[in-house]
Amino acid sequence: METVAVLDFETTGLSPAMGDRATEIAIALVRDGQVVDRFQSLMNAGRWIPGEVTALTGISNAMVAAAPPAASVMREACSFVGKTPVVAHNAAFDRKFWEAELFRLSLASVSPFACTLLLARRVYPQSINHRLSTLVELLGLPRSGRAHRAMVDAEMTSHLWCRIQQDLRKTYGLRCVDHALLTRLQKLPRAKVQTHLQACV
Repeated sequence: METVAVLDFETTGLSPAMGDRATEIAIALVRDGQVVDRFQSLMNAGRWIPGEVTALTGISNAMVAAAPPAASVMREACSFVGKTPVVAHNAAFDRKFWEAELFRLSLASVSPFACTLLLARRVYPQSINHRLSTLVELLGLPRSGRAHRAMVDAEMTSHLWCRIQQDLRKTYGLRCVDHALLTRLQKLPRAKVQTHLQACV
């Protein structure tokens, strides 16, 4: 059974190219519809957290000042993920921070990324938007803790990933809905999704 690493970052801002850094990372390893292992840590990257970011995430400058250095956290996170395929909600955001933090350590990002945001746009077009919290409410998925903390968001994304797999298996009679299939699916125009999945039966 395939294992995926569901990843979420909290950061000082939106762009590592503009000097923003990660403040927290969480990774949930998911296998056969269950979270089987977890990694989570705040990290100190030596960047000031703006007040509006603290208000959103609850992560303060004092918290990261007492956290382990970003380099040690990211080395551990990279080892935890290994070559496991990665999943994230709005993966373009998390991937750029993952790659930027690893680049600082001369470590390569070898895992392919799947995006539950792109997938949800194709699988749940009826949703009023495709924010993680909206999809969790729409689909009645488990939710615990404060949104915009990394492990809470990683676990909600894990539930969403599993639900997408479940719904596609049920709707299209698919035996295998794996990371490779879903990374292909997220790139397709919505109008071609049904035809592609029917051809996979």
